[in-house]
Amino acid sequence: MRTRLKRWLYLLHRWLGIVMCAFFVMWFASGVVMMYVGYPKLTAAERLQHFPPLDPAASLLGPAQALAAAGIASMPKDLRLSAASAGRPVYLATLADGSRARTPIAIDAATGTMLRATDAAHAVASAAAYAGGAIQAHYAGLVDEDAHTHSRALDPHRPLHRVQLDDEAGTLLYVSSRTGEVVRDATRTERAWNYAGAWIHWLYPFRGNFFDRHWAAIVDGLSIAGIAVALTGTIVGLLRWRFSRPYRSGSRSPYRAGMMRWHHLVGLAFALTSLTWIFSGLMSMNPWGLFSSGRGGPSVAAVYGDTGEMPANAAPVQALLAGGNVRELRWVHRLGRELVLAYGPAGRPTLLDARTAQATSLDTGELRRAAAGLMAVPLARIEVLDRYDLHYYDRAPHTMTGGGDKPLPVWRIEFDDPAATWVHLDPYTGSVLNSTDRSRRASRWLFAMLHSWDWLPLLERRPLWDAVLILFSLGGLALSATGLVIGWRRLRLSGHRFRA
Repeated sequence: MRTRLKRWLYLLHRWLGIVMCAFFVMWFASGVVMMYVGYPKLTAAERLQHFPPLDPAASLLGPAQALAAAGIASMPKDLRLSAASAGRPVYLATLADGSRARTPIAIDAATGTMLRATDAAHAVASAAAYAGGAIQAHYAGLVDEDAHTHSRALDPHRPLHRVQLDDEAGTLLYVSSRTGEVVRDATRTERAWNYAGAWIHWLYPFRGNFFDRHWAAIVDGLSIAGIAVALTGTIVGLLRWRFSRPYRSGSRSPYRAGMMRWHHLVGLAFALTSLTWIFSGLMSMNPWGLFSSGRGGPSVAAVYGDTGEMPANAAPVQALLAGGNVRELRWVHRLGRELVLAYGPAGRPTLLDARTAQATSLDTGELRRAAAGLMAVPLARIEVLDRYDLHYYDRAPHTMTGGGDKPLPVWRIEFDDPAATWVHLDPYTGSVLNSTDRSRRASRWLFAMLHSWDWLPLLERRPLWDAVLILFSLGGLALSATGLVIGWRRLRLSGHRFRA
């Protein structure tokens, strides 16, 4: 019985490994690429840097006037003003359509006219303004989804206009067909390396086509098969290794030379890290809703208050732009007050009173009392973070979790509920940055920690982080490449025997 089990173990590893080693080679090689070139994205910082400054002398409607002219009765939860559409100042808003979907709209800030579906000329004008006006822009067609736009965050803007810039970086811009704003940029380098990196790593060839609805199941299935290959290979490798008495050759491996010996030795050396990466890759997909707690998030109304309508005596836009070099205005509600965040090309926004256009700040005591009401459960404590830690940290913009707003200091508001919910809140703007519970923190350990080694002692000591990840990636690559060669030879031999 024991011999039969070992035989089946060897056969499972051999034949399943022939298929999976090809994926392993692809995953390990593309993983190294993703360390330095990520999937194309347009970060908030990039947007602000490319926006032309808003002109304080321009004749622009106030937000209440613009919304009324466009036939919008209530104040949207998100409302911004920037020269984001064909170089013209527009109000960008997001409206709820009664479902979970959100519909983005753009309103001309000078006339109050709501922009409809944008055409090619409008898209080229937006791209030219994004590039600064001195670079030629060429229309490259309309697409619903391509290799660089698989992100679900782009769904409200589809289809997308493609516009090619004649800049040194060979930048390809994607422009929303709804609002005319640039929603993604991809340089020539990003596009080329994307095929060798994120696009192939996340099996995106199965996205945007017939297999799209099965993509998650395909990734999950291949990851589970990969775990089976790695586990059986580790067991087989240990069974074939002589710990106490070497073989006649003097080696503790039964293989004297060639690919089999290298596969055995490299497999034992890098079995744990390879298995860890395959397992954590599966965890990134949240299989079977493993990390979905099903509990509601924080009620931001406690801090944000009722959006209601813009006050009739709101400060004119020109007064809000008096500080100069403002790239975007964003109207927000905090603690029952109407405020405006004035963004420059870089750095933190200026907090302005929406009625007086004067710089203001939030009352710390009032904000703490409101923050305690984010959850309908007892407050455990509020911790002030002055530096990043294991659960609140920043990554490089090109990485999967990078490019977001991770300001410091920040409040960590911990609640005494069954899910042990934490909420991170920016005390400067009053913005709720994110919320996490016990299951999501488990996901952080099983995915981000194990897959990309998001551990501050390593991240803060580059190139140590680079050296460690590249070393183990090369080990995994050698393990899978030798397995691929062995499998190919086995298939050729089986083919010859079959024909004979």
